[in-house]
Amino acid sequence: MKNTCTFLFLIFALASCGQTTSVKDSPPLTEGTPSSVGISAERLARIDKMLNESVDQGEIPGAVALVARNGKIVFFKAFGMADTESARAFKRDDIFRIASQTKAITSTAVMMLWEEGKFRLDDPISKYIPEFKNAMVLDSLIEEDSSYIASPANNPITIRHLITHTSGIGYGFIDNDQFRKMYQKAGINDAWTTEPMVLGENIRNLATLPLHHNPGERFTYSEGIDVLGYLVEIVSGMPLDRFFQERIFKPLGMDDTYFYLPTSKYDRLVPVQTKQNDGWVRFTTPYYDVEYPIKGAMTYFSGGGGLCSTARDYATFLQMYLNQGELNGIRLLSRTTVQVIMANHIGDIWGSSGAHHGLAFKVIDQRGQDAGGQGSAGTFEWGGYFNTQYFADPKEQFIGILMKQTQDAGNDQTGWRFRQLVGQTIDD
Repeated sequence: MKNTCTFLFLIFALASCGQTTSVKDSPPLTEGTPSSVGISAERLARIDKMLNESVDQGEIPGAVALVARNGKIVFFKAFGMADTESARAFKRDDIFRIASQTKAITSTAVMMLWEEGKFRLDDPISKYIPEFKNAMVLDSLIEEDSSYIASPANNPITIRHLITHTSGIGYGFIDNDQFRKMYQKAGINDAWTTEPMVLGENIRNLATLPLHHNPGERFTYSEGIDVLGYLVEIVSGMPLDRFFQERIFKPLGMDDTYFYLPTSKYDRLVPVQTKQNDGWVRFTTPYYDVEYPIKGAMTYFSGGGGLCSTARDYATFLQMYLNQGELNGIRLLSRTTVQVIMANHIGDIWGSSGAHHGLAFKVIDQRGQDAGGQGSAGTFEWGGYFNTQYFADPKEQFIGILMKQTQDAGNDQTGWRFRQLVGQTIDD
């Protein structure tokens, strides 16, 4: 009787917070031998050789690389120096600023709430954030004071526009000069900060600024996913960091993924490095404090770029997707929802040959598969500003993650080489 009550309580607790128990019970990622999952150990060694050579030749200071297939991690190694100045070597459990790899996690949160019937993808965002109601499109910038002339948008911004980067919203310091000036004048935070800001205030201010173009007209990489982070807060009634922890990270066992790190994990955060005089030094910039995960107010939860994580944690997140929305007997998303996420939602307006944009990822199509080096059709991927990347191939059931932490790194060719070398390890 006691076990029955416990089981019923667990079902109620999971249902009340969104994720549910599943009839499917895929095990967590564990380490296994390459041969057990149809991977050649001899061919995996080519990845070792490539990354060691890249470190020796000064192409990168170091990296952590992970390869998994069929739920088994078959390659998980650290290379080179996490901090060249202090001679600190990389370790497998190092924590990285994953920047735009945050976007897929925020998009997952959005789709979890969508599954609960909280909104429709084609709802105007102004239904939930009224400041977006009278969106304007930029006509011209007045250089003297960064003021502008704008015209009314011809249709409202929808949730689908935001999640596919077709809303027309800009991206501040990585945008063109006009939008950079407007955003700076308005005090818009673009991704991360040590200042005492909160997400809602920033997004409401962002809503008053003009768009690049009419919603749905073009693909413009943007702060739209940050807007959706605020939508998650509004609809769920929880701060974004709490939603992520309770609804995604804890159920999946992602114990090292945070916006701001606990003090006990500070020493595992990898410094950002940059190339200087043929050597590697710590990176600094006047635009933001690079130590934001362990310094400052720690109040801003950027759904588009604020998280830190490890190679293993992010592999766990991707494995949930390869399992069609389930891991550890917990279902975050339905298989049918994963199918929706991977579909082409913007037609040909992205202009990316060999791939389309879904609701969380870039997805390789048949042309991309046939071009070679990118995985099978259906492979999904993205990366981060501080030089991290991932891809997962549902057909071949493999995951590749390459974590670095650099800016202005020069001639870094490890990204495409790693991906190409992962594909050639299959030996079944």
